[in-house]
Amino acid sequence: MAGIIGASSTAPIFASRPLSSHSSPTPSFSLHPSPGLSSGRKFYGGVALPLKKGRSHLHLSISNVATSPAQEEVQKLTSSKENQRPVYPFAAIVGQDEMKLCLLLNVIDPKIGGVMIMGDRGTGKSTTVRSLVDLLPEIRVVYGDPFNSDPEDAEVQGPEVRDKVMKGEQLPVVSTKINMVDLPLGATEDRVCGTIDIEKALTEGVKAFEPGLLAKANRGILYVDEVNLLDDHLVDVLLDSAASGWNTVEREGISISHPARFILIGSGNPEEGELRPQLLDRFGMHAQVGTVRDAELRVKIVEERARFDKNPKEFRESYIAEQEKLQQQIDSARSALSSVTIDHDLRVKISKVCAELNVDGLRGDIVSNRAARALAALKGRDKVTTEDIATVIPNCLRHRLRKDPLESIDSGVLVIEKFYEVFG
Repeated sequence: MAGIIGASSTAPIFASRPLSSHSSPTPSFSLHPSPGLSSGRKFYGGVALPLKKGRSHLHLSISNVATSPAQEEVQKLTSSKENQRPVYPFAAIVGQDEMKLCLLLNVIDPKIGGVMIMGDRGTGKSTTVRSLVDLLPEIRVVYGDPFNSDPEDAEVQGPEVRDKVMKGEQLPVVSTKINMVDLPLGATEDRVCGTIDIEKALTEGVKAFEPGLLAKANRGILYVDEVNLLDDHLVDVLLDSAASGWNTVEREGISISHPARFILIGSGNPEEGELRPQLLDRFGMHAQVGTVRDAELRVKIVEERARFDKNPKEFRESYIAEQEKLQQQIDSARSALSSVTIDHDLRVKISKVCAELNVDGLRGDIVSNRAARALAALKGRDKVTTEDIATVIPNCLRHRLRKDPLESIDSGVLVIEKFYEVFG
């Protein structure tokens, strides 16, 4: 997160003035030719040097270009925000309510465990997930830490931060948006887990660890597009990290463990292959996306996309009010989540549904309870109702049922039928 000083012209930076007693200890240097020298110049690293055959004379002056780390960080963030690709607004997504609800519930309660989105190609799965970036709330992180360490929770702190805490050192803390990391299908295991910093090993003679995507995704979101095409060895890495919340790397005599707690979001087309049951079970919720069949709705989607492609900035500005309203709703739900309760008899009925559907393990029970509480918080209530459970339980259980090759009925329908049988 170190700031970078950039300038399009050397004039403001390499100003000719003496070094005052109040200047910063970080000076800049400028080179000025003596009078009478030719104006021919050659550029070396951004500094213009006068060229002349024979002997040349250069006068050296120092100017103060000090910039505080906070100012550098603001400059870098502002520059990156202006240069990044425009993101389609979440509030502008037409239809696909099931997918949008699952994503929002995971933002409200990250412990739900992520969401798997499966559906036809061209139905806006990737667009919807990436549009979630604008709605992500801010979290407090230790400044400059590659693991996005929480300054207060030792369970999600990197090794260096834990050492500083043990020594009683003061930690610089900043607020930043929850990070979303894209995991490309062609990523290598070293890039995902982390590797040795060869450059530092050669130049300084020390063994240094270079964090990977799992470190960057800590306390954030890890998104895998076309997850059903992911290589098996990367699936194993994700399974291990998702199960333990930690990533352990053994490389060249170095053993390092760092927290890797992330919301795992995957999307894919079922026609391209099925997921391994072990990985499918790691997703807290499952959303099915279908192609919109209503002609009027399809026309609206096409028109909205055309408006965005024509002028992304103007299109995003037209949805600012709705985006801010949704952000406030998410922030309020996150704050109220801890006070939301669910009656004991409703918990028992949820577990009875899971048991009668022969759901393996207890993740289905846990996720159903968490998702129902998150939905109640999103609706501004402090108590879970039967309606809340009916809304989320198909998404929490349908991908955990044992597959029957002779069964043609959709697994979500089986869950709903069992729900009404138990809840009456």
